[in-house]
Amino acid sequence: MKSARQRKDRVVLDTSLFVNPDVRNDFGDSPTEAINGFLQIAEQIPSLEFYMPSSIFQELLNFVNEKEIPGALLAVLHQKSPSKHELTCPAFFLYELIEDIRERVNKGLRIAEKAVRTAGKSDEREVIQAMRKNYREALREGIIDSKEDVDLILLAKELDALLVTVDHGAIKWAEKLGIRWLLPSKFKEYLLSFIQND
Repeated sequence: MKSARQRKDRVVLDTSLFVNPDVRNDFGDSPTEAINGFLQIAEQIPSLEFYMPSSIFQELLNFVNEKEIPGALLAVLHQKSPSKHELTCPAFFLYELIEDIRERVNKGLRIAEKAVRTAGKSDEREVIQAMRKNYREALREGIIDSKEDVDLILLAKELDALLVTVDHGAIKWAEKLGIRWLLPSKFKEYLLSFIQND
């Protein structure tokens, strides 16, 4: 029987690994450098397969200089959309998503009401800025709020893969669906452990 280290494992990567300045620095100072830094390490680990949903890969291309990305990226980082028509999700996923959205809409309504009450007492610009900030936090943080987020979660579920992202919404829903996840700040250490133990 193969040990856990001998078995091929799959990893699904989010754009944030390469574009978020707080986490990409383990691999490079810019998104392009971060991808190249990742490739230098990933090519040395035949026991791992790396995936990125096609929608996320397209998003990533908006941040990088394509001419500086080696063709090896396509050999190491597989682009794959989740099998949306074959995958099934438990009904609780839909129930919890709807409940979460309802709570967030109610929070947004309370934030708007508060802004209206302070409109005559404070500078209009300050009221609008505060309302936008609070509204964004209430409605977008900790929720899957894009098709790309859904693709990321569904692909990780389909492949029984480790998900690497800083998106708190994706992490929250990954936990609900039993998907393994890792913060990008630990990803380089994770990769190096495969090289050191091979």
